[in-house]
Amino acid sequence: MMKSVIVIGGGPSGLAAAEAALQNGAEVILLDAGERLGGQFWRHPPDDIPVDRTLQHNWRRFTELNQLIRSHPAARVVTEAQVWAIDHDQHGAPRVHAAIGPADAADRHQATFSADSLIIATGAHDHTLPFPGWDLPGVFTGGAAQSLVKSERVAVGKRAVVAGAGPFLLPVAASLARIGSQVLGVYEASRVGRLASGWLPNAPWLIGKGPEFAGYLARLARHRIPYRIGHAVVRAHGRDAVEGVTIAKVDRHWRPVPGTERDLEADAVCVSHGFTPRLELAIAAGCKITTDRFVEVDHGQRTSQSGVFAVGETTGIGGSDLALIEGRIAGHLAAGGELDDPALKEVRVRQRRLEHLARSVRIGHAPGSRWTEWLTEDTVMCRCEEVSYAQLRSVLDGTTSSGLRSIKLTSRAGLGPCQGRMCGRAIEHIVTAGGTRPVTDGVMIDRRPIAAPIRFSELAEGESAITTDQEASRNE
Repeated sequence: MMKSVIVIGGGPSGLAAAEAALQNGAEVILLDAGERLGGQFWRHPPDDIPVDRTLQHNWRRFTELNQLIRSHPAARVVTEAQVWAIDHDQHGAPRVHAAIGPADAADRHQATFSADSLIIATGAHDHTLPFPGWDLPGVFTGGAAQSLVKSERVAVGKRAVVAGAGPFLLPVAASLARIGSQVLGVYEASRVGRLASGWLPNAPWLIGKGPEFAGYLARLARHRIPYRIGHAVVRAHGRDAVEGVTIAKVDRHWRPVPGTERDLEADAVCVSHGFTPRLELAIAAGCKITTDRFVEVDHGQRTSQSGVFAVGETTGIGGSDLALIEGRIAGHLAAGGELDDPALKEVRVRQRRLEHLARSVRIGHAPGSRWTEWLTEDTVMCRCEEVSYAQLRSVLDGTTSSGLRSIKLTSRAGLGPCQGRMCGRAIEHIVTAGGTRPVTDGVMIDRRPIAAPIRFSELAEGESAITTDQEASRNE
């Protein structure tokens, strides 16, 4: 009997999962919130601008996946599909609820999707630690700056600073330089000792990725962009927009070293301290979450929920190459294949190598525990609700609470339109004193029963049920 599979997410892992499921004889419904497939990684340039292969890494693989899926008779692609909830039917199988149509449009319609298996490929977004002035216009996440370059060929500023932690800083800086920004420097907060402890034990696993890293470093050298280890942006200056930044050395705990501050004139700051997986839908599906806040999966990308798989950055930040492999494995198994299939032997060897590389990144670039010492009393923690660091501390001191729900309700931090996606992990860090004090109510900032904004009027209209034997719209 032909298997049916729902894939949520049209980035590298989701597309690879859909391809593998189709190749193994399954029917597939692929849901993506964007107007076009590709996710955050494969952003599309304007129609009148040719693809720049130096900006669009591995674009050939995207075109192969896109063409195969869209031309396959057993595939149905639904773009502009905002999945807002997952529940289970009377048999325990997952049901996916989505609003179909342009984002925020008043005429979206609701649909429920059902299939034998569900593959969650929702990706991740930038993890950015607050600092004084991070709410000024001109401060961007690294991902936002990269997206504007890829999709619009727009530089976020004429004089830009790239800072934070992780190898993602390199392509951000290289992309900005490619389209004409003067990148004043790349500032990596992790120190040499921390980087060595992560990278050196796993150096053999760099084989295959070395040329990519070398290419980025060569581009930085070509544009004379300095790369500074053990430095961080600790303040952004400006009245109505960014006019400059303060850079300081930081110790191994990311505590600013007194007397090392220096100011740079800049009109843009691109900051990324790693990535936060998008866990809302996995949590809604009942998937177990690990202590380091990823979806727990086995070697076949199977979650704790029967028939539910998770792939890509939701299971561990590992980059597009690892995401493609995880998607292929999950799609193969969701379609009825076996993990010990000879076709997956070489793939699994490469998977283990890339997992070692991902582990190097997590260890070498993990945020230090004392970054809070660059905060000031008036530093905005929650930008949606304009909650300052002093206000948050006042609530913590006044209530002596370590329950995240009560802190959110009392201070309103994390209750704005983004629902804590930008500030939530930082607030958790402060509430738990850097992880040394447990959250007493067991609440996680990632637990959002309604994963995306939806109107009451949309709910009142009811939903149409769509299974794999019904026609789903092709919006592109």
